[in-house]
Amino acid sequence: MVQSKGKKVRFLLFCLLPTLLVFGIFTIYPLLNGLYLSFFEWSGAGGEKEFIGFENYMTLFSDPIIPKAIWHDYFLVFAKVFGIMILATYFAVALTQLRLKESPFYRIIFFFPNIMSVVVIGILWTFIFNPDLGLINSGLRAIGLESWTRPWLGDLDWALPALVLPSVWAGIGLFMLLLMGGIANIPKSMYEAADIDGASNWQQFWRITVPLVWPQIKTSILYIVITTLNGSFIIVQIMTRGGPNNATQVMGSYLYQEAFTEYNFGYGATIGVMILILSLATILVLQFLLRRDKVEY
Repeated sequence: MVQSKGKKVRFLLFCLLPTLLVFGIFTIYPLLNGLYLSFFEWSGAGGEKEFIGFENYMTLFSDPIIPKAIWHDYFLVFAKVFGIMILATYFAVALTQLRLKESPFYRIIFFFPNIMSVVVIGILWTFIFNPDLGLINSGLRAIGLESWTRPWLGDLDWALPALVLPSVWAGIGLFMLLLMGGIANIPKSMYEAADIDGASNWQQFWRITVPLVWPQIKTSILYIVITTLNGSFIIVQIMTRGGPNNATQVMGSYLYQEAFTEYNFGYGATIGVMILILSLATILVLQFLLRRDKVEY
């Protein structure tokens, strides 16, 4: 019996070894190496690393750009969660409940941005926001609202909100399909019984749809938060490079600026550690806030 268990353990370890090896090389090692570099002053271009202890962390807590970057990160998080989830849920419910013949076509249309790279999306929306030839300002001029036109990505007040549009546009399709899969598994008899009881569509949505697809909703929210805190710097770097005057600077773009523009890899690694801490803390808080009793049908 003991020998049989030992064989099972060895077999499981053998099966998991490739995954653990890849995870260790591409996840654990970079994290530990980043933590190690955060205690040094290093240009990243060769040369000796100078151990400076917690000096980078002291600089981090006194850096006036860090609070702005954190605020910008969480602004994008909340804007994307609400924007994507509201629209994705609306379209998912509409395409499943209305049973449109064109539903497969709409799925393709909404999912299309997800097959585009972030670089392409950033360049596309940079042209859309162009103050002279862009679609938005041209449309405003065409309907007589020229006073509303502005250099969107160069405006201190509007540059950050402008970045929400491409992010939401690109994210709707994936989460719409995820929610549609959950809604499709809900027995039709539950909605029929609710109709007989006189429940409105709104009541059916809150009392039946939302509780039964809550695992998909929770997964979507957590995924949006993680990808925003760790990946929003890509769209920022392409469209605004953190400007104007740090109005769109996020932690990731600031890390990139310090490490690859200012050649201050030690401080860049320190910012990376802060991103990791913020991400873990945010996910733990959301896991607590979004927990609900499992609903079965």
